[in-house]
Parts: sequence; C-alpha cells; structure tokens
Amino acid sequence: MPPMLPAAFTTRLSLAAVLPSSVDALFGVENPLGLRQVERMVVVVVDGLGAASLRARGGHARFLAPLLTKPATIDSGFPTTTAAALATLCTGTTPGTHGLVGYRVLDSASDRMVNQLNGWDDRLDPATWQRSETVFERAGRMGVRTYAIGQPRYSDSGFTHAVLRGAEYVPGKKVADRFGAAHDILRRPGPSLTYLYVSELDTIAHASGWESPAWTAELEALDGHLVALTAALGRSDGVLVTADHGVIDVPQTGHVLFDTVPELVDRVEYVGGEPRCLQLYLADSSAEAADRLAAVWREVEGERAWVATRAEAIEAGWFGSDVSQDVLPRIGDVLVAARRRIAYYDSRDPLLAGRNMIGQHGSLTQEETRVPLIRLGSIA
Repeated sequence: MPPMLPAAFTTRLSLAAVLPSSVDALFGVENPLGLRQVERMVVVVVDGLGAASLRARGGHARFLAPLLTKPATIDSGFPTTTAAALATLCTGTTPGTHGLVGYRVLDSASDRMVNQLNGWDDRLDPATWQRSETVFERAGRMGVRTYAIGQPRYSDSGFTHAVLRGAEYVPGKKVADRFGAAHDILRRPGPSLTYLYVSELDTIAHASGWESPAWTAELEALDGHLVALTAALGRSDGVLVTADHGVIDVPQTGHVLFDTVPELVDRVEYVGGEPRCLQLYLADSSAEAADRLAAVWREVEGERAWVATRAEAIEAGWFGSDVSQDVLPRIGDVLVAARRRIAYYDSRDPLLAGRNMIGQHGSLTQEETRVPLIRLGSIA
C-alpha cells in the first residue's frame, strides 16, 4: 500500500499565482488573486515570515497581524526552502517545471551536489538551470518596468540571475534603504512591478530562532516600514506582503544523526536537500532500491517523518502538477520530510555548519508551508 502523504498545496492558490496576478492587475485583466486594477504594484517578500509566527507575535505587528485573516494566507509550495519558493514566485511555475527542487541537489551532468542559493559557477548556468521564463521578462515585453530591490551582495549572484532576470536590480543595504527605494519607484510614472526582498527575519531566525527577542524586534521594525509605505501609496498603487516559507525552531535535542543507523544510509551516494527535508541519492537509482530504502526509513522513523520515493512524491504533487524529464534526476531517490520538531544531520559531514541553526524549514508542516498574502493600498 502506498504511504499516506500530505499535499504540498493545500490552498487553492500558491506563490506561483502572486506575480502573474500582479501583472494582470496592471492591465485590468481578471486574475487568479482577484486583484483590482492598479498602475504600480509592489510585492514585499519577507523571507521566513510564516503565517503562524506572525499570528503568534501579533502584538508586535499591530498593523500587519490584524490583516492576517484566513483568506490572507497562501501555500508557499514544496520544498519550503528559499531557492525553490522564490523561483516559484518569480516564474509563476512550480519546481517540477522551473527545476529548483531543493536547497542542495544533484547535478547529474557533473556528478556533484550543488547549492542552489550560493553554489553557482561556470558549470551551473542560471539561464538554463532555472528553466522557466521569469514574470519580469514577460512583463517587460508588455511595456512594464520591473524592479527587484534587495541587498547589494545579491545584485550579481547566480541565484539572482536565475530567478530575477528581466528586472532592474536596485540595491539597498538596510531594510529602510529598500523601502525608501520602493517609495522612489512609486513616484515614477507608468506601470511598474516591484519585488522588494527582506532577508533579515530569516537570518535572525536561523541564528537565534523566530521565538527570540531579536526576531520580534525585527518584526516590529518591519511593521513600521509597512505602515509608512502604505501611508505613501497613491490611489493607483497596490502592495502585496508575502513570504517564501515559515520557520520552526529546532532545539539541539531535536537533531537526529541519521547516519548512526547504518541501514538508513545503505547505498546512499549523496545527501541533499536540507535538515528538515532530506533528499537521498542512491548509487543504484532503480525504483526497487528506492522502495527498499524508503521502507527502512519508515520503519525507523515512524511518525517523525513523511518518507517518499521520488515516484511517490511526484504522484502526491509535491513538485507541482508536472515534472519535466530534465528535472527528474535533480530530485532525490528518497525524500525524508520532518513532521516533528526535529532536523536530520549526517555526522560524517566535516562541516556540520547547519547544527548551529535554530530556526529551520524545508518540510511540509503548516508552520513552514503557510505564509501571509496581505493586500494593502488600492487592492485591500
């Protein structure tokens, strides 16, 4: 009997609908989000701001939190990792199509593992590895000026070239600088689509946890920036506030050193994904070998994880309704998605850098998948 697996998309729409709907709204076209016509749209993407965390710290986000009604949430998709989620947002397609199927995945052509956030090099071409046209490219052909506002250090990264191509990159070191750039863009005439990326909450969550005072203080500051931006909006301006994923704080006691059970790594050649969603690549990538390893993981981990073979994950729609043949080898033969407040580590990894992280994400829990989709300005 096939395993009972959760759906990756539990809301009617996902992040894939956000930017295409925004472009449609610029032309007064009916769109999946039902957005009214605007002349300028700003999409604020707050890395790591899950709906559950925002709700739990609502007293520190007195502007934003009351707007977080049930219709004001959306699914980020799977896996709940920045590379995959932002590619989904910026292309309007799901990972099985755009190809960014995890944090660390197999590049079978080079027989190596690649980090899709910061592992780009001359063997990993952003123009071809990320397989979909971006929404910015499409909008540009329609006469819309498109902008991506983010930290200066991301301006020329491989990931930026993969998912933000077509947009004019506008650097802003501090959050205040980025919101100031958005203010300036909104004063320019003509239709425009602006992506404004806020990374600070996710960075703090990884270091200190989303339940930390530092995270709460950053949320308060973000709330203030959104108040100021909303006050400055014209009658033809709209703002959407969303996120790429939520976060779960994992204590050290929740770290599972899975390689200490030899059966769990039998014939595993590469370990990819991230600690809350492993992707295991086998030396023998046959369906029979994947079935055997998945069965062992289910027996050992029980209710602590959802375990699926590649075929089962695709059948469950984890990577979207369609998975390209070119993308298939990038997906692990066996996937292990944490259900509890745990994270999986390989103690043979000499770095084990991730064990310093408190806030984590990647799996299919509602805390990780459900994110805000809050409307401000003329679309509220």
